[in-house]
Amino acid sequence: MPAGDMHRTTVHEAPPPPRPVIRHGLPRDTVDFTGRERELAELLASALSRRAVNIYAVDGMPGVGKTALATHAAHLLAESFPDGQFFCELHAHTPGLVPAKAFDVLAVLLTDLGVDPRNLPPTLEGRSDLWRDRVAGKRILLVLDDAAGHAQIEPLLPGSSPRCLTLVTSRRRLVALDGAIPLSLSALDASDSIELFTRAAHRHPTGDERVAIAHVVRLCGYLPLAIVLLAGRLRHRHRWTITQFTVAFAKAHDLLGEFVGEDRAAYTAFSLSYQDLPDDQQRLFRRIGLHPGPEIDLYAAAVLDDSPLLLTRRRLEALYTDHLLDEIAPGRYQLHDLLRAYARALTADRDPSDDRTRAGERLLDYYQCAAQRADRHLARIPRLDAAPNVPPFAVPEFSNRTDALAWMRAEHANLLACITTVTESKGPHRVDLAAPLAALLLQNGPWPQAIALHQSAAAVARERKDVLGEANALHELGRVRYLTGLSSEAARLQQQALALFEKLGDRHGQAQTLQGLGHVRHAMGDPVQATRCQERALALYEGLGNRYGQAHALHDLARVRQSTGDSAEAAELYQQALAVFEDLDDELGRAQALHGLGRLRYMLGAYAQAAQDHEQALILYESLGNRHGQAHALHDLGRVHHASGAVADAARLYQQALTVFEDLGDQLGRAQALHGQGRIGFATGDYVGATRLYQQALLLMRELGDRKGQAEVLNDIGAERAAAAGPAAALPLYRQALELAREIRSPPEEARAREGAARCLARIGDRETARAELRRALAIYQRTGAADAQVAAEYLATLGDGTGSGPTVEEEAAP
Repeated sequence: MPAGDMHRTTVHEAPPPPRPVIRHGLPRDTVDFTGRERELAELLASALSRRAVNIYAVDGMPGVGKTALATHAAHLLAESFPDGQFFCELHAHTPGLVPAKAFDVLAVLLTDLGVDPRNLPPTLEGRSDLWRDRVAGKRILLVLDDAAGHAQIEPLLPGSSPRCLTLVTSRRRLVALDGAIPLSLSALDASDSIELFTRAAHRHPTGDERVAIAHVVRLCGYLPLAIVLLAGRLRHRHRWTITQFTVAFAKAHDLLGEFVGEDRAAYTAFSLSYQDLPDDQQRLFRRIGLHPGPEIDLYAAAVLDDSPLLLTRRRLEALYTDHLLDEIAPGRYQLHDLLRAYARALTADRDPSDDRTRAGERLLDYYQCAAQRADRHLARIPRLDAAPNVPPFAVPEFSNRTDALAWMRAEHANLLACITTVTESKGPHRVDLAAPLAALLLQNGPWPQAIALHQSAAAVARERKDVLGEANALHELGRVRYLTGLSSEAARLQQQALALFEKLGDRHGQAQTLQGLGHVRHAMGDPVQATRCQERALALYEGLGNRYGQAHALHDLARVRQSTGDSAEAAELYQQALAVFEDLDDELGRAQALHGLGRLRYMLGAYAQAAQDHEQALILYESLGNRHGQAHALHDLGRVHHASGAVADAARLYQQALTVFEDLGDQLGRAQALHGQGRIGFATGDYVGATRLYQQALLLMRELGDRKGQAEVLNDIGAERAAAAGPAAALPLYRQALELAREIRSPPEEARAREGAARCLARIGDRETARAELRRALAIYQRTGAADAQVAAEYLATLGDGTGSGPTVEEEAAP
């Protein structure tokens, strides 16, 4: 079968049922939309102009009505865009919330179009290309609300088709958005402000009442947000005349003289809305202002208010109905930034310090408890001896990994906000909240954030003599340092953590740390120490009866055996690990075991089976949202395609892997992807480009201490030099690779180096030495079952060795 057709026979699972397509995703239109005739006319005219680039960028200050204008225009234009209307919140200026990433927004858009999540491209470029492909030639309306800037928007644009219209809102002037028509909004004029108030209040004012309303909207700064809130209060006060209401507002405004600046009028409107609430709703509103994160759910609100869930739910709904809260998702609420500032000012002024302190402590206790429960499903190897605490408040229940991961992702920003805002007196919370975030940050990044978090937790724990907290933080910090390629530092951190766990007699902690140390020793080219660490970890897990740990230790032992050429034992260990993972229904472990088997089968030349293993692992990693696993699976699938002759596919996969590695901050992964791209350059005859990429990868690997990677790259540079500059230039590189491979006991790279050197020696006329080197290489290939054995044997025959005998004992042992 031709190499390029090898994967066509791969058997995949049956496709899932078609996903529902969502094409009409606009939020509800503003009933009382008023004014903006000029701006609205410009938007409508642009939509019908069939311009090459149909983008409108609406900018202005908070509360000025950018979203209302874009939403209203979108509803008016909906019939002109029958193929879909989409609304995306980008959260550029949501307090405490990181702006939405185009990568994640595209996931929502594509799944709305019916793309199965398992088929989502793992890179931003891939998702952007797929989005543009799916909407090409269609009439699409896209609203991008609260954008941070050009870089966030560009991947989301549906293309240059005049059949599409994109409306963007932002607090910034988007000068870098090519081809966009800017539209800057200022406050409403007096006439439109009066009209907006009267429509929102459902009143028909007389002449004198219009004067009173004019005074009120002026005090509101002509901001639509403040005007609508204030008018909404009057709408529900049927017994009040407009004059009575405006007099009350003026008095309230005088009482709020402490609020200064451009937002003074909005605070006045908020005050009047707040004063009309029952006491219990006022208290909840104030306490929500104590929340340090960008949003809040029912459980956190109940903890802050020290109230049952049912009562809290009713109070949240009342605040939502009165426009003092936004419901951004079912059961999740958010304060507008001005309302948040107002709530915080109220609680500081009206609630005793002790009450605020206790509410804050309850909130930290809640997040700590809930995060620890979620972590039991997310941790690579859960502690089976740790029963969850029974808290005095309601906590979400997580029945599986999917539920736990969804909660952790939703609360990620809130947890980080809690960690960064705790005071010195609440130091333990910084340690206890950091630990459950470790698993999420490890698989999703960003790793610089994980490093800072664990460093802070370790320092606080050390200062407070919290030995267990310090040991956990050092272990997690070591894991991230290992992934970022800082092997020496990772080893030091894991040794420190191990000493602390041994001091505590914590066998689970010792086992996890030994595994981490084993990973580092393996990366540093010390398979003997790596094996000892993993075998000790395995024994500890067996003593604890922790089958999750046993399976991971078996997997890690298999990796070491594979690197030393013990292919048969490695295969057996991988299969043992896979069987346990499947028995435990551990999808992450199953993905890792399949990934390991794919690497082994690649080395053995079983490319079709290797590709199937990597593809299954990639699907699992994607379904779990594990970006680090996705990147490695993409890279290794690229190697298989390259070996099979599908060079273009390999190049694409290497680039996808490189993008994810760079996004995560994984320098070692980046080096491996650059190495792969160098191989593509060599395969296509671009020797200059291949050399440049090889040198970049080699430099990174030397900085990071990846000695096995260095040997691999040196062998490939030797092949490139032999082809481009001749055998004399290549021979020293093969000698360097050989010396390094023998030092780290890597038979696969030793064999490659000896074969490469033999070919060079034969070309320069030293056939006797070439035969000796090639016999040594062939012996290693045959012992490890490597696919290169046949090629090496055929080449040996061309050198005049007709006996077919292997090397002598003395030859095989020779340096």
